[in-house]
Amino acid sequence: MTVAILIPAAGASRRMRGRDKLLEPVAGVPLLARQAAVARATGAEVLVTLPPGDPARRRALSADQPVLTVADAGTGLAASLRAGVAALAWAEAVMILLADLPEIGTDDLLALIAAWRATPGQILRASAGTVPGHPVIFPRALFGQFADLSGDRGARPILQAHADSVRLFPLPGRRAITDLDTPEDWAAWRAGR
Repeated sequence: MTVAILIPAAGASRRMRGRDKLLEPVAGVPLLARQAAVARATGAEVLVTLPPGDPARRRALSADQPVLTVADAGTGLAASLRAGVAALAWAEAVMILLADLPEIGTDDLLALIAAWRATPGQILRASAGTVPGHPVIFPRALFGQFADLSGDRGARPILQAHADSVRLFPLPGRRAITDLDTPEDWAAWRAGR
């Protein structure tokens, strides 16, 4: 069963106050490049969404990394999800891997994919214990619902509408919920490493 990976990376990083969180270095490379490499190492098809007119993010990715420019990226995360899921409509499932989760590894993604394949009708959501996090795998049966998403709430409406079909998959530590959005988040994370 084919699981494609979508990395929505078209956001504006507004809370970083002039810095781009996706270009922050992690293990010596920009976070966005790290996330794409981690995802590609699974062997899955990986698609990265980017905003129009952002050559720095494009340069951070390998030249052969498929990207999708999202013209209405300024309207929020939903724009990336709508466009990305539509472009991956051939897949049997799509994993939404947020671009700002610096502790997620390839082994985590492979474990999620294997677990989803064992129960393919469900939504599989990574967690830190019982705390829901990311990434999340959605089956193809729900792809049409992404077209109705709007704003910056991501896929939350789909998760809420299908709460009885969501299965949590705990990942070690806090990696499923370590999401760095502000300079303070980055400083605290780096200080704790």
